[in-house]
Amino acid sequence: MSKKLLPLQDNVIVKPVQEETTTASGIVIPDTANKEKPMRGKVLAVGPGKLDENGKRMPVDVKEGDIVIFTQYAPTEIKVDREELYILGADSLLAIEK
Repeated sequence: MSKKLLPLQDNVIVKPVQEETTTASGIVIPDTANKEKPMRGKVLAVGPGKLDENGKRMPVDVKEGDIVIFTQYAPTEIKVDREELYILGADSLLAIEK
């Protein structure tokens, strides 16, 4: 990604992680055959967090490089340099893979 995007508030920029499914017979089915949106992605950028009612910044719980699981219909899809990326609010993030 040559352009640098800086998310605002508690938004996160995520690159979807494509998953392959293997059948019992060992046939690999690429993610493109699945019509569901990916629900996993790699965090590329994290906003500084929202301000609380006292003006204190509340940081986001993820960092660049984390693999996150997010709600299926939450992301806003964008293309940057022909690369598909998602912008999500922190409240749409469900978990971090360890």
